[in-house]
Amino acid sequence: MSPMSALSAALERIGDRWSLLLVEALLDGPRRFADLEAAVAGISTNILTSRLRHLEAAGVLLAVPYSQRPLRYSYELTDTGRDLGGAVRLLAQWSADHGAAGRHAEGAAAPTHATCGTPMDAVWWCPTCERPDVPGDDDVIWI
Repeated sequence: MSPMSALSAALERIGDRWSLLLVEALLDGPRRFADLEAAVAGISTNILTSRLRHLEAAGVLLAVPYSQRPLRYSYELTDTGRDLGGAVRLLAQWSADHGAAGRHAEGAAAPTHATCGTPMDAVWWCPTCERPDVPGDDDVIWI
């Protein structure tokens, strides 16, 4: 049996659209259940509950109680969840740039810089050499 690739392991751990949309909704900070329900269009209550429990078990988010009677939670990303947020933003940018079948996604926009409104570019950066990777550069090795 061949070893599982890193992408396969990530998809097994997170891998559905609702989970990624919840991570995106939590990137701006903690939210309560009803806030998440409103932020993620089309998600049903039972799916939201299931995905929140799954993401908490996977170490992506924390459920922090804010009321004891009745017991209610606020949800926030862990450091692991914020790291996943970077990948979610890259996926969103890819969709905004390419959309379905090479067209721009309807109504999708690439992440923009809050101060000036310029669309952001994601680049691979080597912290040792202190330089970005350039497309076509043969220095990057995928393991």
